[in-house]
Amino acid sequence: MREIGRAPRTPWGDFPDAFIHQKTIPTVQSHPQYRAAKDGDVAAALRLVDDTLNPALLDRIIAALRGRDAILVPVFAEEAYGVNRIPMVMAEALESSLSGRASVHATADIVQANRAGHTGASGWARIAHPPLFDGPVEKGADYIIVDDFIGQGGTIANLKGFIESNGGKVILATTLTGQAYSAKLASAETTLAALRVKHGKELEDWWHGTFGYGFERLTESEARYLTRAENADTIRNRLAQARRPANP
Repeated sequence: MREIGRAPRTPWGDFPDAFIHQKTIPTVQSHPQYRAAKDGDVAAALRLVDDTLNPALLDRIIAALRGRDAILVPVFAEEAYGVNRIPMVMAEALESSLSGRASVHATADIVQANRAGHTGASGWARIAHPPLFDGPVEKGADYIIVDDFIGQGGTIANLKGFIESNGGKVILATTLTGQAYSAKLASAETTLAALRVKHGKELEDWWHGTFGYGFERLTESEARYLTRAENADTIRNRLAQARRPANP
């Protein structure tokens, strides 16, 4: 297997569930402006976000902030034909919508440093190609991660790890869409216990050596996904297959 990028991850602690604006995914992905927005059209992203941002979540976000200042950091990801503009436009819309009610501002300083290709990818491909991030982090500042979609939650986990490894603190995450069950990011103790019982310490040691962190820093969705695998060899083989070039 080719070397897997090692993204720093930090402990979940009491990290809250992600705030998902539209839990019916087709509401966003079938929008006529979605594809253009995903591929970098700012005007299309503006129309998409304006139509699908959920005003009812704003009060919940304000309550979660508990009066703290925060920086909205969007996930900048390169898609097939351009940079996905939805998260940045969403961050700016949240900044505008929360103006006068909460002290938040959007930043474009932190960017995804590799092309992970997660859109439409399998769970194995998402895990095997972790997104990596780069850019200046304001030490001691609170951050809110903003993305257009949450699946397994690995992108949020890796961006959280990057920010916190560089002196910031991620206090919550919000996405435009995703399944309701994807909102839970911190892996549950019962899920981790089931994963460890089924696949054993040897796989967790391999995982730590390969990815740079233990099972306790997986997301809930990632941990459940691995638990469903037949055995440890299946996990290693599926990840190796996902890492192979399409045209060697």
